[in-house]
Amino acid sequence: MKVRIGNVRLTFPQLFEAKTVNGQGDPKYSCGILVPRDHPQFAEIKAAIVAAATEKWGAKHAENLKALQATDRLCLHDGDGKSDYDGYAGNFFINASNKIRPLVVGPNREPLVAADGKPYSGCYVNVMLEFWAQDNQFGKRINASLLGVQFAKDGERLAGGGVAAADDFEAIAPVESAKVEESGKGAASLF
Repeated sequence: MKVRIGNVRLTFPQLFEAKTVNGQGDPKYSCGILVPRDHPQFAEIKAAIVAAATEKWGAKHAENLKALQATDRLCLHDGDGKSDYDGYAGNFFINASNKIRPLVVGPNREPLVAADGKPYSGCYVNVMLEFWAQDNQFGKRINASLLGVQFAKDGERLAGGGVAAADDFEAIAPVESAKVEESGKGAASLF
């Protein structure tokens, strides 16, 4: 079931280059999404998870969901369990991934690339997710596929991400060109 979730914070974005997790598995595009406990779409997110479970397991969906929640095998997690990460305490979070690169756009639906510097960890985004139930040799889970991310507005950067600002540096006075003498001795030793 596809759900567009608005005004959530982005964490650990891998939106422009697929990566493996700890060098294992297929490379994927991924991110985490911080969802406040009072988010207006929280009931819609839970309903999408229930719908995915119902589609897969029919009448046994409630039993399976209870077991998956008890073993933390849902894509929706309590952020208090990761309170050592910036922004997670007091929120829920959803981990989402996809082997196919998600659509990444700006506020006016213009395409964004990595060089734009947006979206970044801590900014506010709208995301398009598809919830689905897994039941195979790797076990049972409810997963979220990452379909698209729209940068909505700036937010405080999380996890130390960012770049230096111009005013982090002092102006340097112009330097006179110095003539380098050729010594013919080869490269200097570094150690």
